[in-house]
Amino acid sequence: MSEEHFTVDGTLLKAWASQKSFQPIEAAGKGPGDDDPGNPSVDFRGEKRSNKTHRSKTDPDSRLYRKSNNRGAQLSYTGHVLAENANGLVADAQASLATGRAEREVAVKMVEGVPGIHQVTVGADKGYDSRQFVGDLRDRNATPHVAQNTTKRRSAIDGRTTRHPGYKISQRKRKRIEEIFGWMKTVGLLRQLRHRGRETIDWIFKFTAAAYNLTRIRNLELAA
Repeated sequence: MSEEHFTVDGTLLKAWASQKSFQPIEAAGKGPGDDDPGNPSVDFRGEKRSNKTHRSKTDPDSRLYRKSNNRGAQLSYTGHVLAENANGLVADAQASLATGRAEREVAVKMVEGVPGIHQVTVGADKGYDSRQFVGDLRDRNATPHVAQNTTKRRSAIDGRTTRHPGYKISQRKRKRIEEIFGWMKTVGLLRQLRHRGRETIDWIFKFTAAAYNLTRIRNLELAA
């Protein structure tokens, strides 16, 4: 495994909870008031629902979240992976609550866990282009090879970083992390979670990442 060059990214994991279960927190414990308590009729048209006021009755740790404006919000967790660039192996994997800050916060923690005190590079997509994240990486002796987001804003990454050949290599290599997520969601069956609770989801996510590494190592040895 590479000890110097890494990529970080996150993906949404669909929770094992229905939209019907996402109900006002103050109503927790109250009966559904329906002829069919096992499958009550719920009409939330016109109702403002947020994670501050609502919670899933079946999986309270799940959060209503959407990663882009082109997709509807769904009850989810966030899976995070730190991959090394040399062979595309998972160096660290964690699952967290789905929040707007989770991807960057967990990424910083995973970079902190890289063994040694030598300088490393960390590639990431435009979603990580924030001054806080870039500053946090530099404080931890990590060079942020983050894709520039210049849509109606100024990127936190400037020419001091982009001029180096290593930046372009990191941008090319970082796309391989999608192969990890694709395997974990299809072969690893994580597209739709089958367990509940953040601690359990975190364990399942790490277990699946370990299985991916074993499969990847086997393929690398066969190709050698």
